[in-house]
Amino acid sequence: MAGNKSLNAAAKAKQDEFYTQLTDIEKELRYYKKHFRGKTVLCNCDDPYESNFFRYFAMNFNFLGLKKLIATCYTGSPIAGRQLSLFDAEEGEPNRPYKAVITTVYDKTGDGGVDMFDVAELFRTGENELTELEGDGDFSSSECLALLDEADIVVTNPPFSLFREYVAVLMEHKKQFLIIGSQNAISMKDMFIYMKQNRMWLGNHSGDMAFRVPDYFEARETRYWEDESGQKWRSLGNICWYTNLDIRKRHEELVLIRHYSPDDYPSYENLENSINVNKVADIPCDYAGLMGVPITFMAQYNPDQFEIIGLSREMDLPGKTGMSAKFIRDYFEQGGTAQISEGHPDLCYYDQNGKCVVPYRRIIIRNLNPEPPKKV
Repeated sequence: MAGNKSLNAAAKAKQDEFYTQLTDIEKELRYYKKHFRGKTVLCNCDDPYESNFFRYFAMNFNFLGLKKLIATCYTGSPIAGRQLSLFDAEEGEPNRPYKAVITTVYDKTGDGGVDMFDVAELFRTGENELTELEGDGDFSSSECLALLDEADIVVTNPPFSLFREYVAVLMEHKKQFLIIGSQNAISMKDMFIYMKQNRMWLGNHSGDMAFRVPDYFEARETRYWEDESGQKWRSLGNICWYTNLDIRKRHEELVLIRHYSPDDYPSYENLENSINVNKVADIPCDYAGLMGVPITFMAQYNPDQFEIIGLSREMDLPGKTGMSAKFIRDYFEQGGTAQISEGHPDLCYYDQNGKCVVPYRRIIIRNLNPEPPKKV
């Protein structure tokens, strides 16, 4: 759990205040409609001033058939009040932590449609609830944990620097969720265990995503720009949706067209009955042993088709040993520069030209229903 860590301090220290675009939320949420009817949704890292998660669920409250929408923000939100002011705050005054609770959405203003001005008016007239929090809005505070226990599903973009702590809270409270995080989280040991145990998996979309960022973000040479209004933007190429809500994609079988041959698939020197696979598309359809695949495999993982054995660096894999003295000697004689020595836990192999290779992080899997070996 995050304990007494401040979301605001963590965000500024790590520069991980990334605000999700409404189009990206709509693109992913279209696959989950069946999960929301009659449910209470919590967005507990979301300032309703600006959160597009709050905006999405408020505007789709009736379409999704929600029972209740709850959103909380934390002290000192750096983007408060730019689009829809819900409090009468002095200019320049930092946003106060509060909770927004919606139980009804309709055309309150009588202009023939439903928009965020109707949402604001429903707050002002007391038909929906907008109240200040007693604490600082930290998702792990007792006040926010009580709201978590009230919710059925959590949907948000938590601070990346607190992703592990955030997921641990969701798991401890046995909540369903759909959240955004970095692909790097897959190889974190505790996060990977959740995925191996089928307690968490990837959603429909992963890859490049652009985010609006606060003014305090410093300019960068790459993946950074400012639009015509001066708003700062960052893009990240390794973003994933993480969830434990069942989706169709999770049950789609990965089509395998390659066949195993020793020339194309080198065996690891330090993991018995195993081969290296550099691309998910190259997974052979007829290999029954262990395979090391890139972490991008998790975006297409079907638990009915594959078994996840572990991470490549784990030493408790069946038949796993550290790097041999011979491999280390050969590696440095070939001009290798990595900081490795005998017993190093990474997997390694000799390619078809005898070159020593230490591949990037791998997930070790097994095909549950391999085809019979191709006859030669």
